[in-house]
Amino acid sequence: FWIRVPLIAAEDMREDIVENDPVMRSEDCVEEEKSWLWWHHFRSLCDYNKRIALALEVGSDLPSDGVIDRWLGEPIKAAVLPTSIFLTNKKGFPVLSKMHQNLIYQLFKLEVQFVITGSNRHSQKEFRSYLQYLEYLNQHRPPPNAYETFAKGYEDYLQCPLQPLMDNLESQTYEIFEKDPIKYAQYQQVGMRMERGRGGVLMVLGAGRGPLVNASLRAARQADRKITVFAVEKNLNAVVTLQNWKYEEWGDQVTVVPCDMREWEAPVKADIIVSELLGSFGDNELSPECLDGAQRFLKGTREKDRDPEAQFEMPYVVRLHNFHQLDDPQPCFTFRHPNQGRSYHPPPPGQPIPVKAGETVCARFWRCANPKKVWYEWAVTSPECSAIHNPTGRSYTIGL
Repeated sequence: FWIRVPLIAAEDMREDIVENDPVMRSEDCVEEEKSWLWWHHFRSLCDYNKRIALALEVGSDLPSDGVIDRWLGEPIKAAVLPTSIFLTNKKGFPVLSKMHQNLIYQLFKLEVQFVITGSNRHSQKEFRSYLQYLEYLNQHRPPPNAYETFAKGYEDYLQCPLQPLMDNLESQTYEIFEKDPIKYAQYQQVGMRMERGRGGVLMVLGAGRGPLVNASLRAARQADRKITVFAVEKNLNAVVTLQNWKYEEWGDQVTVVPCDMREWEAPVKADIIVSELLGSFGDNELSPECLDGAQRFLKGTREKDRDPEAQFEMPYVVRLHNFHQLDDPQPCFTFRHPNQGRSYHPPPPGQPIPVKAGETVCARFWRCANPKKVWYEWAVTSPECSAIHNPTGRSYTIGL
């Protein structure tokens, strides 16, 4: 079912409709948000049924960018474009304003269908001229950036985080990692901060099939620094590729170590440790357990049954696409080695919690562990309390 909803509520409402919903009071929402609330309350009554989607009607006036962003996070299947919103160019053909064009470009990304309504106002070609104009916009929309191209096909697709500490990854998985257009370039830029001319020992912990080793060697060449590299990898399937790299490209400059970094006894101390064991939310690759112990390798350092709610308590890796970001992400957990690392974006609660503009949302997270596994629990405590998610790791744990 596609529910046809106007982008902005018309002021001249039908006389046979009585609006008596108390949640529609003007103090509760600005006028341009009213139609979004209609939609929100309707789909809430339908328990967020996946078979209900939006046919969004675009008018001559557009709401603010913030309201449009909210709509773009909804399941829009069609955009209704009345012929009255089209302008006329010098040749008599239909065109759209710049603001409307920008909206159309955003709707193209969601792969919506377009429905032209109203009388033909611009040419004798029936509605063909409107369709030709939309096709023109589609061909001339801004090209995707490198990351969008890389992630094509994975938008809004929930993927269970990998657990490479417990499971050996397949070759195809490494191949997907290595196509990342940003990550390894960033590692190389960091590596170029090495002092020129100084030799040193660099250890790549969790080397995979070697992209970090290659990035480190390129950085060393650009910094004019001679380095000795230890590539440590526990996955014997990936070690085969590392040994092939060594035979064909790296030579004696790289030592391949087929070992779990937690069990390896390094023959020398390292000047630099390079690793990408950060994973997604909740550190699914368990970098503290791995890298805290690896601090002993550095010079100058010292050693230190499925629940029904499981689908709402699982952390997922996802390339967000059809969504509305209410605010900037806030740090959740930070891992520092020794006791340094990165922050993670928290998962949402199982049930939506209404929040008014200006209200503060407080969510509390805690990390739990036993000798066999690590897990996270969390709960929203403001503006209202939620249930505790993932208690005792009932839905998701990370194996040690």
